[in-house]
Amino acid sequence: MAGLLVTFEGSEGAGKSTQVEQLRRRLADRDVEAHREPGSTELGDSVRDLLLHGPAMSPEAEMFLFMAARAELLAQRILPALDRGAVVILDRYHDSTLAYQGARGARTFWPESFPRPDLTVLLRIDPRRGLRRQRFAGKDPDRIESEPDAFHARVAAEYDRLAAADPGRYLVLDAEQPVEDIAGRVWERVSRLLLPVAAS
Repeated sequence: MAGLLVTFEGSEGAGKSTQVEQLRRRLADRDVEAHREPGSTELGDSVRDLLLHGPAMSPEAEMFLFMAARAELLAQRILPALDRGAVVILDRYHDSTLAYQGARGARTFWPESFPRPDLTVLLRIDPRRGLRRQRFAGKDPDRIESEPDAFHARVAAEYDRLAAADPGRYLVLDAEQPVEDIAGRVWERVSRLLLPVAAS
């Protein structure tokens, strides 16, 4: 694949969607796609509604539903875009499954057919502060956001573990820094990654 895959991860309210849009704007003169997970396909949107607003389910059922939506997004959007040399930006990817379903005790894994990102930006925030951000913004909590604080603390710990295990792929940033400062740090890393892509 000749393209570039950049993913944004973090706890609820970390500002992932904001940073996805910041990066997309900086790349406006290139072939770029931005997608959210789960979503961006008909199947993904249906799965998203079920996962966020449906009944309680086992960690394994939750994990495989996320992965089914991801596989469809890969087949329909991500892989074709990467094959033509585009930059693909994702608001969540498989690291979310490792963190969230891992925090529930599921035996998580990375499927061989899922490409590894070239860069994963982890926006770190105290989960309680992130959830307060969303409440202040007037957002009604979904099923996952309504989980107790202890669950969200485990998710944050899982993200820290993932980042420590793969420091070359992860860029860990303080989500409470100004939006422009975070975007600048992200762009600094992405622009370096774009050099070999342009050369190819």
